[in-house]
Amino acid sequence: MYTGSKQWFFDAKFGMMIHFGLYSIIGGEWKGRRFDYIGEWAQSYFNILNAEYRKLLRVFNPIYFDAEEWVRTAQDAGMKYIVVTSKHHDGFALYHSATNTYNCVDATPFKRDIIGELAEACAKLNFKLGLYYSQELDWEQPNGGGYTRGHTNRGMSWTNDWDFPDNAGKDFSICFEGKIKPQVKEILTQYGDLCLIWFDTPFDITAKQSLELYNMVKLYQPDCLINSRLGNGKCDYQSAGDNEIIADDKSGMLYEMPGTLNDTWGYKAFDTNWKTPERVIEIKRHLNERGINYLLNVGPDHLGRLPAPAVEILREVGRSGEVST
Repeated sequence: MYTGSKQWFFDAKFGMMIHFGLYSIIGGEWKGRRFDYIGEWAQSYFNILNAEYRKLLRVFNPIYFDAEEWVRTAQDAGMKYIVVTSKHHDGFALYHSATNTYNCVDATPFKRDIIGELAEACAKLNFKLGLYYSQELDWEQPNGGGYTRGHTNRGMSWTNDWDFPDNAGKDFSICFEGKIKPQVKEILTQYGDLCLIWFDTPFDITAKQSLELYNMVKLYQPDCLINSRLGNGKCDYQSAGDNEIIADDKSGMLYEMPGTLNDTWGYKAFDTNWKTPERVIEIKRHLNERGINYLLNVGPDHLGRLPAPAVEILREVGRSGEVST
């Protein structure tokens, strides 16, 4: 049905997503409070000022991060690709960016390029690497996008209006030209072949800006696929809603459903609502029968460790012998 890069995606069926960053240190708790939403949204939920949030840089030191271990865990579960947050909404990058020093090499005691090590591990183990990049929301930036959406995400703001309250005066094009475009070029040119770029939350991005990013990806990596959350209809495949178990047959198109293994994407220490291996297999079978890939997320803790319950669930899924069906 497909050829080349689209064929591998159609055949893949099962992938791993990783959300990892400064929010992993918070772990769902801030100054005596817990929150019942997804862990990577901690800064917005608690309205943590950038000056305060940046204190987390001092202790970001995931000494047990092992890129090969992450990749082997995905392989052993029967997954065919891994997608990792190179930069999430908080603006912190997991790679060495020349554009912005708010990254794990320049700004933390860890001093290692996490995406670089994952790229090496994937190349060594013949595994496909994709990168998530938040192309609109960026809470480190005064002109990060989402400012026309208000507080519509469970009462939380899409844009950083706790540091930068003048939403009416914001201009996303400043952020786009100054940070987004150069960083997307960096991840496309520094880490070898990427199987896909996973964009997210398109609100204020214009059709012209979406097209610029789409064309940039194809210029530097012609075989790299782009998901529909780039916005404005520019994509190679469709991303379903988070944890959206679709009933319709999508076998006539490239489709993927991103889902969580518990209830969060970024690590939350107290979220123990893990899906059973049987439930993971059930969801995967349901989606695959309808032509939909299952992109299943795990959030490592602040030390870079995949949570033990998650690893055991994925091992059981791999042992089941059903993951290739």
